[in-house]
Amino acid sequence: MARNSDGKWVERPLSPHLQVYRPQITSALSIFHRITGVGLGIGSLLLVWWLVAASGTDADYARAAGFIGSPLGVLLLFGWTAALVYHFLNGIRHLAWDAGFGFERAAAHASGKLVVIMTIVLTLLVFVVGLVIW
Repeated sequence: MARNSDGKWVERPLSPHLQVYRPQITSALSIFHRITGVGLGIGSLLLVWWLVAASGTDADYARAAGFIGSPLGVLLLFGWTAALVYHFLNGIRHLAWDAGFGFERAAAHASGKLVVIMTIVLTLLVFVVGLVIW
């Protein structure tokens, strides 16, 4: 029940709830895009802390670098890197949609799967280069 613009009570149908819909790759990736955006904002605080510590004293930098080099810090850095790569690749996918490309169901599913696969590959590549080779 709700009121219309005249103030009279009218019966309106309920919107379908999430239980009605079958999960789809496009909706899952859209939700994940929003989550990674928030994660990037929060995770950037770690980068800011490191930059501020780098401009501070040696003890400040040692503390920040020690945390980032710890297992928890490396895990957070890995998650931030994965979020950054995913958000970047999915953003390119959205730009293609904005240009009018890839709206067909098969193309949307294929591009979504490609984003997930490339996120895994590029994140691992960044970490191999960053931790092993560098």
